[in-house]
Amino acid sequence: MDKAIFLPVAALVALTFGVAVLLLRARFRAGFRRQVTLGDFRYGESERVPPEARLPSRNYVNLLEMPLLFYVACVVLYALGAVDAAGLALAWAYVACRALHSLIHLTYNNVLHRLAAFAASNVVLLVIWIRLVLAVLK
Repeated sequence: MDKAIFLPVAALVALTFGVAVLLLRARFRAGFRRQVTLGDFRYGESERVPPEARLPSRNYVNLLEMPLLFYVACVVLYALGAVDAAGLALAWAYVACRALHSLIHLTYNNVLHRLAAFAASNVVLLVIWIRLVLAVLK
């Protein structure tokens, strides 16, 4: 069962790469439409970058922030041999929350719905870490 922890990890990695593709597509589209120039990305994103290109960029950054703690927890759980059914279910719940957050963010972008998915993912991640610390203390 221990290796199974890498399936939700792989799913979150796939989501991150998927959003990266959307980001590149949005930026190239804005470039081809002459809405932006290369200089608009020299120091991040300038005010000229249209919202449809900013949104996937922000979501991509979101997928590189808190999920880092998820990746670390999964690797440590695996290394400790502490992966169990509950931990695996929590890992999948985290990925589902992050996928829901991205779906909301990249489609209709209701801030309250997005916040709920984000908050839920953070609660799940906190539980994963509490369980991890308890496993280390055993």
